[in-house]
Amino acid sequence: MKTTFLIITTALLLSVSGSTFAQAPDDCIVLSSLFTEPAKAENYEAALPHYKELVAQCPNYHITTYQYGERMFKALIEKGDKTKVADLIQLYKDRLQNFPAKTQEGEVLADIAQLKYDNEIGSKMEQFNAFDAAYKKDPSSFTSPKSLYTYFSLAVDLYDSKEKDLQQVFDLYDVIYSKLEKEEIDLAGKLTPLMDKQEAGTELNSKEEQYMSAYETNLKAYGQVKGSVDGKLGILADCPNLVPLYEKDYEANKDDVEWLKSVSNRLDSKDCEGAFSNKLALRLHELEPSATSAYLLAKQAEAEGKSGKALEYFNQAADLETDSTRKFRIYFSIAENYRKKNSYSSAKSYYNKALGVKPSSGISYLRIAQMYAESSNSCGTDVFSKRAINWLAADMADKAARVDGSVAGSANAAAATYRQRAPQKADIFSAGMAGKTVSFNCWVGGSIKVPNL
Repeated sequence: MKTTFLIITTALLLSVSGSTFAQAPDDCIVLSSLFTEPAKAENYEAALPHYKELVAQCPNYHITTYQYGERMFKALIEKGDKTKVADLIQLYKDRLQNFPAKTQEGEVLADIAQLKYDNEIGSKMEQFNAFDAAYKKDPSSFTSPKSLYTYFSLAVDLYDSKEKDLQQVFDLYDVIYSKLEKEEIDLAGKLTPLMDKQEAGTELNSKEEQYMSAYETNLKAYGQVKGSVDGKLGILADCPNLVPLYEKDYEANKDDVEWLKSVSNRLDSKDCEGAFSNKLALRLHELEPSATSAYLLAKQAEAEGKSGKALEYFNQAADLETDSTRKFRIYFSIAENYRKKNSYSSAKSYYNKALGVKPSSGISYLRIAQMYAESSNSCGTDVFSKRAINWLAADMADKAARVDGSVAGSANAAAATYRQRAPQKADIFSAGMAGKTVSFNCWVGGSIKVPNL
């Protein structure tokens, strides 16, 4: 009897095991451990055989399956195993299917598109369509500087092969450039308070230092990509190409306010000044006096040397404008107008307004630094205090480099020059000023603490 009972029990257990054990949580725990433990230690030879079984048996057990799997396949691909590209693409798809709430769709689809591009999978049109679908599906999480550049670069390549027209390239340029600037503004908005905290003498905690480093790294990357995007567009966006492109469509669109605004802004962004841009500005002001038309008329007056009239129009434009990118451009133009007239206080006010709209504007910080340095003779009572303002100028140039990778090179060089002009250790010692504060009773205002020896 006992023997018969044991046989029946064993048979029953085997029957139950065969039908349910593969789905049992305990089994998933074991399979997950067999994969993740060696994967954590980067022992991918040991981890790899268990990955496919884990995904097949327990695809939605835990998101770490896909996180460690991604690291594993990336490492193997970097070592030259291109057969793992298809596995990584499938991993992204599996993660999106099984953990949609914990996966940013635009980011993952962009990663898939980038893998296809990097490994020459499909035609250029197919690669472009993969990026295009990713961006349109979820633009908010499509933030990779590399993928944004590749997306645009493919569009230019397709224009060169006559598979896209020039207008499509320009339209995508607007989208990509706007996206890059938005990401820069968001990051600079997070970085600036941390820089201000440092300047106030408050020590950052370790988490804040990590955030600051990440913000600066990403800002540098976005700045470099903006330059690359402009470089890729190259002569396609030169005025000799742009003006004829839009002149031929003017009669058909001269009553279309949105077309007039779009074309006017594009020509202005490329400094395409001339009879056609003036014609657009006047027509736009006739149809709908607006921030755009006032700004364009301001630029026209400025080009004609009518600075007073230009400022009048610029201020009208700033009051009317609601779009942050165009508002920045207006404030920056007003600041430049004042700076060129040596009205530094007013210029600084408008550069700060520009920074309020676009905190990633390194050029605004650089302009303020330049004005500080040029005011040394009028902002000090003795040689030491006149030279001390260069420390302020250097700090502003440092900010420019930190928030805007596109000007980092020139900003760092300017900061080094300003510090050379500032009092050196021997000057500080002989003046007995170490650790003391120098105040500036001129348009600059504020003060600077002299470094301790």
